[in-house]
Amino acid sequence: MRSKLSRGDARLLAGGALLSAGSAVTRYSHVGRVVPFIVSALALGVLAAIVGRSVDRLGDRLGSGMTGVVQSALGNLPELFFGIFALRAGLVGVLQAALIGSILANVLLVLGLAFIVGGLRHGRQRFSADSVRLVVVLLVLAVSVLMVPTLGVHLDLAVREHKVVLSDIAAAVLLAVFVLSAPTSVRRQAPAEGADPAETEGGDAHGPGQSNDPARVRTPAWSISLVVVTLLVSSVAAAFVSDWFVVALNPALSAMHMSQAFAGLVVVAIAGNAVENVVGVQLAARNRSDYALSVILQSPAQIALVLIPALVLLSPVIGGAQLTLVLSPFLAVVLALTTLIAAVVVLDGESTWLEGACLVGLYVVIAASFWWG
Repeated sequence: MRSKLSRGDARLLAGGALLSAGSAVTRYSHVGRVVPFIVSALALGVLAAIVGRSVDRLGDRLGSGMTGVVQSALGNLPELFFGIFALRAGLVGVLQAALIGSILANVLLVLGLAFIVGGLRHGRQRFSADSVRLVVVLLVLAVSVLMVPTLGVHLDLAVREHKVVLSDIAAAVLLAVFVLSAPTSVRRQAPAEGADPAETEGGDAHGPGQSNDPARVRTPAWSISLVVVTLLVSSVAAAFVSDWFVVALNPALSAMHMSQAFAGLVVVAIAGNAVENVVGVQLAARNRSDYALSVILQSPAQIALVLIPALVLLSPVIGGAQLTLVLSPFLAVVLALTTLIAAVVVLDGESTWLEGACLVGLYVVIAASFWWG
């Protein structure tokens, strides 16, 4: 079947190609210390969006549940490449901040913006608490496991001398939980009743499915060959751009007088996740709260269950610095509070714009506190 790209898809692919080329040009030319960093960050974000979009286009063939599992495996490829090059460069602090920052950005910033936009347009929004309970439980479990090595080291327990081994055990457990939860995810990640995940020419929706409204203009399906080629090209481009981004990181931070902690927690985290998760806000604006929460909360759960453990176990093979699950006390407390607040906010099955404003406000305060390191 011949593939036909929508205008949105074509713009996204063209933007990824231009920014990737721009990242290569700024990497090997003398254009200052800040420009290569900015261009590479933008390219990394758009490439993450392209990988996510490619996986979404498999939905008509694989079904919504299986597509969610594939998304778990491929959706964080750009962040994985960044983590590999950051470890080889010895930037463990930046990497840890970026991984935790990705969770914070989704749970506080993106979810808060979705609540604000949806609440201002539609008033109090209601959604099925059952549909997000599994994701929230997995996220709370993953964060609890991540906290154990941190508490053991900072409380000066005997485990302090074995933090690498404990981190490896915790990482293996998290990956095992993800594997065990995958079949349940395949069954539960079906569209909420009445939801319309089809895309229109005027906007994108995350997630596969058929439109229940024949008046909607449905986005043309991608052929399998186009999906495979797009995934391969965007993944290879993401690997190169991640390397260039890491090379540009320290010179740019020095020029902008920005701490590594802030760069990882805010800049890198938003570059890798914000573009992809804008769709969550769009879904909330259309009063499709169930889909919005599923999209927004799946990403931090996948980061905690898959990406972080994978990088911990791969770090000895990659070379460079050793990644453990021992966080700074402040970062650990912020992560725990964020996860607790997320559970409280979503498990009641409704949201308001004021709750969203509180989440965004908390994110701003946390981000500001890391400006100085």
